[in-house]
Amino acid sequence: MFPQFRPSILFPAALLFLTAMGNSALAQDKFDSKLLKNGKYTLACYTVNNGSESEIGTFTIGINTSGDKLALTTITALAGLEEWKDTAISDLSSFKPVYRASHSTLKDMVLHFGNNVTGYYVDKKTGKKTQIQEAGNGYFIDSYTYPFLLSLLPLSSGYSTDLPVYEYKPANNDNLKKAVVEEVKNSTWVSKYTGKHDVWEVTVVEPATNEKSVSYIDKKTRRLWQIDSWSDGQQIRMVDTENDFNSIKAAFDKDATMKMVKGGKSIIYGQVFARDFNDNGTVFAKMQVVNIKAKQVAPRGTQVILIPYNEYFKEWISVNESQRKKGREGIALSDDAAQCIKATNVYDDQGHFEFVNLMPGEYLLYTEFGFDHSYTQAEVVGYTDHYINGMFQGSSTNTVDRSYSVGSGAVVKKVVKVSKPGEKVEVKLKKTHA
Repeated sequence: MFPQFRPSILFPAALLFLTAMGNSALAQDKFDSKLLKNGKYTLACYTVNNGSESEIGTFTIGINTSGDKLALTTITALAGLEEWKDTAISDLSSFKPVYRASHSTLKDMVLHFGNNVTGYYVDKKTGKKTQIQEAGNGYFIDSYTYPFLLSLLPLSSGYSTDLPVYEYKPANNDNLKKAVVEEVKNSTWVSKYTGKHDVWEVTVVEPATNEKSVSYIDKKTRRLWQIDSWSDGQQIRMVDTENDFNSIKAAFDKDATMKMVKGGKSIIYGQVFARDFNDNGTVFAKMQVVNIKAKQVAPRGTQVILIPYNEYFKEWISVNESQRKKGREGIALSDDAAQCIKATNVYDDQGHFEFVNLMPGEYLLYTEFGFDHSYTQAEVVGYTDHYINGMFQGSSTNTVDRSYSVGSGAVVKKVVKVSKPGEKVEVKLKKTHA
């Protein structure tokens, strides 16, 4: 369970996996700052046990390059803990750290980097404050920035390197350590929203502890799609939620859209039902079926949705239908857009519903419901042979009618137009195919 997790295996420290410092290679020459892109991204964090994921929180990361500095800020929201904020600032030319701060219910930490590393660390459980001052004139990168700098390396099949990393912990004997990029190879990563991406699969290890991480980094954009890390028998997975993905180009006007559904005097009312289920492609196709119930009304309480059918929602529906055909998940509505969708329920046993206070315009009505479909089917139970003077003349079938009940369902959608103020529009939401 989450309270037992070691904080060091949570993002970003999960990716450090460091051993004692080896040689002092000029790692700053390895990074390409042109690959950095400003933006805000959210990673969902999961524990993984026997292939099963359990979400435990999120990390919302802001990347900003301004002047000669790279600034990273993260809002961490983990189950059972209050949100906290981390900040890391590095020199954009060398990526050597300049400033690091972390403030949470567990600790306060502030570090300043120069010829010396100075600052303080407060353990909020014990109240103990530790003043920090140690040599800092060698080259290293900050533990917090490290996961993003992996994306700036000259990645290629078979690439490997060592990176000196600084991570302050009160229990450390030496805060300057080494990360080993052990393996880089071609792979693919499949997004629920944007499909397949060609990625570099980058494995980082700590030889002394056998801890490791695997990062999936987009070849074209260098976006960090996913990180899997292992430590002390625990696996943590962090996945980009793609909150920035939105292919809807039409503008959304909340005030105008809300007025459509609340600011008028028009009414849309009607009945929801299904019929004509003896059709090609249904469970009854090619059967000798009789006595099908002509009309199956939606049960009382069935929800009916009304969507203002303006340009924004038309595009949203079209994009999501395209996503579904590709086997991908749809694009979620913003809170503002979702608030402009109305819902009502079938209010009697005849499938009736109504929407009130509507302005003139187009609306998409949508509903779905299940029902038991009863029918009678003629079935052959035997044959009777006919003879005249002992000579076979032919056979006739013997049939009986048997009653069946099959669970079925209907999904109904229809565009309805209100032409003038105060108009009452009657609608039959009819499904004619199972």
